Amino acid sequence: MTALDSTGVRAKRSVAARVASGTAGGVMRVFLILVALLWMVPTFGLLVSSFRDPTDIASTGWWKAFTAPSELTVKSYRTLLENDAITQSLLNTVWITVPATLLVVLIGAMAGYAFAWMDFKGRDWWFVVVVALLVVPVQVALIPLSDLFGKIGIFGDIIGVVLFHVGFGLPFAIFLLRNFFAEIPRELLEAARLDGAGEVRLFTTVVLPLGAPAIASLGIFQFLWVWNDMLVALVFSDARSQPLTVALQQQVRQFGSNIEILAPGAFISMVIPLAVFFAFQRQFVSGVMAGAVK
Repeated sequence: MTALDSTGVRAKRSVAARVASGTAGGVMRVFLILVALLWMVPTFGLLVSSFRDPTDIASTGWWKAFTAPSELTVKSYRTLLENDAITQSLLNTVWITVPATLLVVLIGAMAGYAFAWMDFKGRDWWFVVVVALLVVPVQVALIPLSDLFGKIGIFGDIIGVVLFHVGFGLPFAIFLLRNFFAEIPRELLEAARLDGAGEVRLFTTVVLPLGAPAIASLGIFQFLWVWNDMLVALVFSDARSQPLTVALQQQVRQFGSNIEILAPGAFISMVIPLAVFFAFQRQFVSGVMAGAVK
């Protein structure tokens, strides 16, 4: 390669480098902010609609509220709270999501520690089975588990929905936490054992604090999946145990007569998991970054 060609290559690379550095700076930041704002428009529109009168929602778009702010009212939320079916479904969602999340995190953490640091017969083969369960689709188990839950008398109850979510959430939880716990330095665990720590104390005082970022990330993923689920709840719940997603889906059938319930109900269904995510955002980012480094 001649000196001229080498200089030309360096010039081209320097131009590309300048373009890349420019886009990585203020221009890219502005672009990402615009994209984020664009994605938030439907959410903001839903929020505004939830404070509008049903007749106004049916006649004009939500942006009309800016020209007539006096039409904003909490009447729809009052109607929502007076609807026993919706309020009960919101409680059912909490009773389903919280136990399903806590059980998956607790059992997944214990199993992940066992697969990472405890020696038992067939440990590697059992872990291969757990990994294989990751590819099993939810739809495959709907009919067999419906039959099983019906025979043991929990079909249509909240406990049936919880057990289904726990069963399908555990393979990913065990896989994630086992890989995270396996990166803990062996010397640290051996030092704790020399100080007289048993497996239970070692797990609760050393492993769990070190694995807090990964556990928080898992908890957020599991919470969002269970809270927003409709397929499993639609199959395994009845009118007494249906969560908010199913209740709103049934309200859609009568869209013309209950539009004042759909907007505030949908916003509440969306804002609660968002609040949980932002509350644990720091732990979530720490877990993701720790997993990326490892």
